[in-house]
Amino acid sequence: MTPLIIGIVAVVLLAAVFIIIYNRLVNLNIRGDEAWSDITVQLKRRYDLIPNLVNAVKGYAQHEKSVFDDVTTARANALGAQGVKDTAQAEGDFEKTLKSLFAVAEAYPDLKASENFKELQAELVDTEDKIQASRRFYNGVVRDFNTARTVFPGNMIAGMLGFKKDREFFELDETQMAAVQNPVNVQF
Repeated sequence: MTPLIIGIVAVVLLAAVFIIIYNRLVNLNIRGDEAWSDITVQLKRRYDLIPNLVNAVKGYAQHEKSVFDDVTTARANALGAQGVKDTAQAEGDFEKTLKSLFAVAEAYPDLKASENFKELQAELVDTEDKIQASRRFYNGVVRDFNTARTVFPGNMIAGMLGFKKDREFFELDETQMAAVQNPVNVQF
């Protein structure tokens, strides 16, 4: 009778561990999707601000057509990016073009004094802060998911249940790191 009870208890404990690990993996996977969605919402908000910002600068710096074209192209590429890696690459390119747009804006004191431009700047700064916070949250969830998926006994259960792939971090590459070290300055 005792070996039967020990066997039943062991099976129940194994099932409980299996269920707990499975639920954690599912929860982290869903939180990862939610965190990525938060990033895309904030990126879209920023992309929606850019045409207004470009138009504000255009009114003062009409001869800077190549800068406006570059910003428009980078925005379109970023909007069309799919997946974490492509989005991170497009974001790096977009940040570079934004820097050139703000460099142009710095040359026009009347533009810097414009209320419309100041409001757009404030919205952009707020959006940049939200993007950073969303990115940190996303990368934290990805870290937790990847850890839960690869440590014992989660790695065995994850493999059996189809959680075979790590989620990608939203990381900057070498060229984008230079943009972070010298971020876009939108304070005029």
